[in-house]
Amino acid sequence: MAKPKNYGNNTKLAYISVPSQIISSASSSSLQSLLLSPKKSSKNSNNSRLFSTSRTNPRFWFFLLFFLSFFGMLMMWLNLDTYLVPFSPYPCSQSQFTSSKITVTDQNSYLVSSIDQIDEEDDTVDDDKMFWEQPNGLGYRPCLDFSKEYKSSSIEVVKDRTKYLVVVVAGGMNQQRNQIVDAVVIARILGAALVVPILQVNVIWGDESEFSDIFDLEHFKKVLADDVRIVSSLPSTHLMSRPVEEKRTPLHVSPQWIRARYLKRMHREGVLLLRGLDSRLSKDLPLDLQKLRCKVAFHALRFSPPVLELGNKLAERMRSKGPYVALHLRMEKDVWVRTGCLPGLSHEYDEILHNERKLRPELLTGRSNMTYHDRKLAGLCPLNALEVTRLLKALGAPRSAMIYWAGGQPFGGKEALLPLTKEFSHFYNKDDLALPGELEPFAKKASLLAALDYIVSEDSDVFMPSHGGNMGHAIQADLKGISRCSAMPISLSRFSAGSHIENGHRAYAGHKKHITPNKRQMLPYFLNSSLPEPEFKRIIRELHRESLGQPELRTSKQGRDVTKYPVPECMCTDSKTETF
Repeated sequence: MAKPKNYGNNTKLAYISVPSQIISSASSSSLQSLLLSPKKSSKNSNNSRLFSTSRTNPRFWFFLLFFLSFFGMLMMWLNLDTYLVPFSPYPCSQSQFTSSKITVTDQNSYLVSSIDQIDEEDDTVDDDKMFWEQPNGLGYRPCLDFSKEYKSSSIEVVKDRTKYLVVVVAGGMNQQRNQIVDAVVIARILGAALVVPILQVNVIWGDESEFSDIFDLEHFKKVLADDVRIVSSLPSTHLMSRPVEEKRTPLHVSPQWIRARYLKRMHREGVLLLRGLDSRLSKDLPLDLQKLRCKVAFHALRFSPPVLELGNKLAERMRSKGPYVALHLRMEKDVWVRTGCLPGLSHEYDEILHNERKLRPELLTGRSNMTYHDRKLAGLCPLNALEVTRLLKALGAPRSAMIYWAGGQPFGGKEALLPLTKEFSHFYNKDDLALPGELEPFAKKASLLAALDYIVSEDSDVFMPSHGGNMGHAIQADLKGISRCSAMPISLSRFSAGSHIENGHRAYAGHKKHITPNKRQMLPYFLNSSLPEPEFKRIIRELHRESLGQPELRTSKQGRDVTKYPVPECMCTDSKTETF
């Protein structure tokens, strides 16, 4: 449907072009009908004489012509819409002209449409365009230019054959990534060689994957060859040594603390064994070490060829259908148990979760005295399917949008996803996209399945998590200014801690759109059933105006991971005058 153009100051006006021939012909024909009409016989002789007399009187014709012209102009002025109807292509539908826009496409063709219909269509088109629009990256690009001091010291670091660091990493695939990044940086701080990290068997999911099953080991070694020496195993000279073992590194340790704690003992024993590294290293490191974190996370940790091949195939299958959204849904049973939240299903499901928490109270992460409602309003709960649906719609996601959802099977099965599947019919996960037999090599390997989700999500046009990543960090961040929660032990979820890496990776790739749900501020409006939908939509968009993946300075977020906020340590611009 053609859209009427706005002129001037964008005020919406209705225009009609009426050919001058019509007006002139109407007035002239009226005059001619009076002057040239044939005489009719009259039954009343007096009337005949009156007509005969008046015909010879010029004043009569002058006043009659003036009266008719004035009357016609008055009628057109008072009831213009009535005179527009004959020029409509829908002459029988008078009701739709009471509030209409008319655009003349040419002298003989007119387009009439309802204002409401046009406004609604304009809004839909604008919503679609706005939803897929990518944030302004302000020209930021990756730049990992290490200092001269760092480069010169690298020569001694990679030559050292006396010190070796062994790390055991645990948790889900993304937690493993976090710990591997920390392990490389700690090895650099100590000037030690890093033994390929050992992946602890996940007792919950029974995943026995090794480093080389998930990541490309040769690529890992090659990329970091100038930073840290990577070895596949301890040399024979150190096999019989008694390693210095640290089972629980304190939170937020600095490079100075690490050197003071381990360096002398490493020189004596030659081997340091670290466990429980989960986000123990400080996030505020010297610039070169921050760049090293980015180099490991975004360059060195490439997925193994089999994972990368299938992941790219799944992403291509989604891409072939058009632009798509990737949702990281955190709706698994253990997530609801650990967060102390409820999925919004039925009373029976709530009872199952309550009983699980009674049997294993240690699973509840922090603030056990908070009620479910308090946790919800504090932004500590994952969004359920209904809330994700309302948020996507408010932000302009079209119903035709292709959606890829990453994550474990939701508690409640398909019922838990109904609000999403009803609103967005093009709803897929890796099981839907994979051909028969393609997922068999990855069966019962949660880390590999999570890696596939990561690849497809990273390639999406829009990414949105329903909850934060590592639960301990999410709780600490979400309760900032409200209360502080104890850090969570190793997560039991197979897809934990993924959101912040995906967010950082999307930023590093050019600030691809990443929607960060502003849960704490938006949920009160979700609970307000009396709020009109247009007003709800306006509020939600305003709350997320600055949460769509735009560049954010990490220096304004002290204590945050540089792999989530790579500006300005790992990304820069040609101009030094960029402002936010």
